[in-house]
Amino acid sequence: MNPESPPELATLPGSEQRSLGRKHIIDTIRKAGEIARIDIAHATNTSPATVTAIVAELLEAGLIAEVSKENSGQRGRPRIKLKVRCAAHKVAGIKVSRHFVSVIVADFGGNAIAHHDYPLALAKMSASALCQNILNALDQTCAKAGFPRNEVSSIGIGLAGQIDARRNFVHWSSSLSERNVAFGDMLYAAAGIPIFIDNDANLVTRAEQLFGKGRNVDNFIVITIEHGVGMGIVIDHKIYRGTRGCGAEFGHTKVQLEGALCQCGQRGCLEAYVGDYALLREATIKDNGDTHQTLESLFQAAKEGDELARSIFTRAGRMFAMGLANVINVFDPKLIILSGSHLSNDFLYTEEVIAHVQRSVVQVDEPLPNIVTHAWGEMMWAKGAAAYAIEGISALHINGLGSDAG
Repeated sequence: MNPESPPELATLPGSEQRSLGRKHIIDTIRKAGEIARIDIAHATNTSPATVTAIVAELLEAGLIAEVSKENSGQRGRPRIKLKVRCAAHKVAGIKVSRHFVSVIVADFGGNAIAHHDYPLALAKMSASALCQNILNALDQTCAKAGFPRNEVSSIGIGLAGQIDARRNFVHWSSSLSERNVAFGDMLYAAAGIPIFIDNDANLVTRAEQLFGKGRNVDNFIVITIEHGVGMGIVIDHKIYRGTRGCGAEFGHTKVQLEGALCQCGQRGCLEAYVGDYALLREATIKDNGDTHQTLESLFQAAKEGDELARSIFTRAGRMFAMGLANVINVFDPKLIILSGSHLSNDFLYTEEVIAHVQRSVVQVDEPLPNIVTHAWGEMMWAKGAAAYAIEGISALHINGLGSDAG
């Protein structure tokens, strides 16, 4: 994990300074795996006395543990290393997609205990119905692992749509038939477990940051391409969400005035040309109803020379290149990760698409940002949600610790 550097602590109230200091230290321990107190002080630019005091608090809370004595062959007392105490908590990471609720239960160290795909009968449903499906999925996952749901300390959930993560509030989601839902409150009332909800693209971005191609990269962007199109932005190791939780909506940037209808209700959005549903819809319209049932069959037809199928992917590639060029012009990131389970269907990453991006960006005598692909399944999205649950339950405990030490 890349620990996020705290702001100028001297400008913050004492209790907030302390909480940020605890977070910085536990993040450093988590990233290192095992680390001695003096090395934490060096890594966090914190005084040894403050590190010792905060470590004592974290040990008392059971969030970390002393694991070994370093035998360096040098004189003096051996240094005792610290690590995150994996048994401190169990957490659940959940990704809601169109056809499944994917669940991973992990320990406090992020190690998977059990995972499960729970099928959904409907792609869109009421908030109460989705709440019940999520809890059913979690119950089945816990049953596979042999323990009840009440042993789970927190739940991280990734949903497509506009999510205010600070309030666990869903402005809009393609999974819900209602708008403006306090979905986190609803789930908490039903489960009695702390809930942390975020846009699914943000959580897959966190997974890339912790486990994937974004490790140790300070500024990068993840673009997710599935049923819809999402984006996660990392600036100085921190995920940017916007004031209302509606930032980074790459799929809903406009690429054509009064264009194709998007599932969000507006017209001309990028995902109305690039998302899975948009490609299949276009095939239905142009083929007079003799449509392909899956994106894979449409892509296969294009590979075999079907002119209609090829024209659909060609247009999608041009629209995607336009959007990607705009992202580069606005953010100029070090790295762009194209992420999703369909990326073996490489119509969005052809030489023609990249050439169009090159022609459309601000021209300087420097190469484009590195653009890479990373295809993964729903469980990797759920793993990002589990990491979010770990961060959430950590914050609850850290903020609840006393503020009079050190």
